Amino acid sequence: MKPNSCQLNDLQHHVTQCGGTEPPFQNAYWNHKEVGVYHCVCCGSPLFNSDAKFDSGTGWPSFTAPVEANAVKAKVDESHGMRRTESLCANCEAHLGHVFPDGPAPTGLRYCINSASLNFVPV
Repeated sequence: MKPNSCQLNDLQHHVTQCGGTEPPFQNAYWNHKEVGVYHCVCCGSPLFNSDAKFDSGTGWPSFTAPVEANAVKAKVDESHGMRRTESLCANCEAHLGHVFPDGPAPTGLRYCINSASLNFVPV
């Protein structure tokens, strides 16, 4: 289910619908520390808990795991001359960011996610 793009601002549309990336260290959640849940900006599905968030030093919000294993799906991304794993909302397929195998325990994964793809709901 794709969102009505009228509900998204230009950056949210660019990131979620066109696979774009926002600037590092200049986004809403890279240094955000409140307790709560990050949801898909397009469909509202819960994606990441704040307790899975960590400071990766990259300038984007980073998480060790999604809120549930089936909340985020993966897709091979061979754009920009690289081979990466794209992270998508499993419900609406909005582009979230990428996942890398260089994160901390317990998963060893780093979900590097664009703030523009998220809405935060405090607990």
